[in-house]
Amino acid sequence: MNPRTSAAEILDAVLDGGSFASWDVTPLDVSPGPAYAADLVKARDKSGVDESVLTGRGLVDGRPVAIIACEFAFLAGSIGVAAAERIVTAIERATAEKLPLVASPTSGGTRMQEGTLAFVQMVKIAASVTLHKQAGLPYLVYLRNPTTGGVFASWGSLAHVTFAEPGALIGFLGPRVYQALYDKPFPDGVQTAENLYHHGVIDGVVPVASLRHLMVRALRVVSGDSEPPRDLEPAPAVADIPEHSAWHSVESSRRPDRPGVRQLLEHAATEQVPLSGTGQGESDTTILLSLCRFRGISCVVFGNDRSSHSVTATMGPGALREARRGMKLAEELGIPLVLVIDTFGAALSKEAEEGGIAPEIARCISDLVTVATPTVSVLLGQGTGGGALALLPADRTLCAQNAWLAPLPPEGASAIVHRDTTHAADMAEAQGIRSVDLLRDGIVDAIVPEHPDAAEEPVEFSMRVAGAIARELRGLEGCNPDDRLTTRMSRYRTLGLRDQR
Repeated sequence: MNPRTSAAEILDAVLDGGSFASWDVTPLDVSPGPAYAADLVKARDKSGVDESVLTGRGLVDGRPVAIIACEFAFLAGSIGVAAAERIVTAIERATAEKLPLVASPTSGGTRMQEGTLAFVQMVKIAASVTLHKQAGLPYLVYLRNPTTGGVFASWGSLAHVTFAEPGALIGFLGPRVYQALYDKPFPDGVQTAENLYHHGVIDGVVPVASLRHLMVRALRVVSGDSEPPRDLEPAPAVADIPEHSAWHSVESSRRPDRPGVRQLLEHAATEQVPLSGTGQGESDTTILLSLCRFRGISCVVFGNDRSSHSVTATMGPGALREARRGMKLAEELGIPLVLVIDTFGAALSKEAEEGGIAPEIARCISDLVTVATPTVSVLLGQGTGGGALALLPADRTLCAQNAWLAPLPPEGASAIVHRDTTHAADMAEAQGIRSVDLLRDGIVDAIVPEHPDAAEEPVEFSMRVAGAIARELRGLEGCNPDDRLTTRMSRYRTLGLRDQR
């Protein structure tokens, strides 16, 4: 069995030394009967705390935060009326004081001695967390061993970012309860932090010793800290972009050594906090979701990961649902969203069709054109079909010099028109898929140069892309959200109509 990490150890691990100030007062008197009263006395003596949860305020690298930590030694960290009231009071105070909220549950669930009344307390905790997030304030969760039942099924699963202790038992129904109800053991290896991370339920598994470093990085990004503006290079003139054929762009974009979103973040982003999955049991290896900063500007990044992409491994419905998670995350945190397109296209398979690939593309487009936060999309390489279109609509759209956008791969377009693939280069030219064509037609706003090819200068190219992203994000700062949405909608309303109006 994994050792239990106490609430005090979590406070010490996360907060600056000596910065914790408790918000707790004497717990509510829930009028326990004699047996339960004796249990409470024993729990206080055993744990050294007066309830199953501690709350207060502290500093993380000098940043004020509110913090909530469960104590498993107090009646298995169970939540009753008094503990729930303590939690909600802390969340409401954090919201009123505009503080990021860090929570670290460890609990067997709601308190059986208080029955149904304890059970329904999860509703008010979840409601207070929701209001905190609606106020644009960060909510970060670190799940400890074990976290089960109503705690995991409410405030333990509502965070913007969720990490867990290595080897932690995390699940809805505790294994002992399952054994008692069904007279057989719960399958091994399912209710573990590592398995839930693998399936996209949580964002990562982090040891307590590394938790503070993670929280410092995450808080710096999700709090939307902005550094003083830096000098950024202007967008290059079209005349500075060398003239190449569309097929040259297609071939360049398909080079296996071409840098993708992973290299962009590795070489040019700071304070990166990788995320995983939809939070709903789906994870797609063909994409990447991360919190990061470009030139001091916090943002959510979602992009196609070319290192795990191929003709047979393309973005499925789960990837698009993860993209929509990224949109919601950026919107709730009030930070920009950056979308990086580099895809063979959406998945073509029985599983994709039955999983709703087409409706998910439609929902992605719908959400993206109306999302409240500033958006920048980047055509980094291949931009094929509905998979690319789902990530394209944005306030500003950038295109790498050798990137391209088309409804199908040129070979597919050739097969439709000419019934062969030998006319692929001609189709690429005729369809206007190059960066200069996209700029001419108003589909993109600026081109990021390659000198002469991104594959030959991966670090420099990545830095150039990051600078272009930062330039566009700086340009969107201070824009009225309603005006920004109107401009975004107008942009797509008039595409293709320039010569007719």
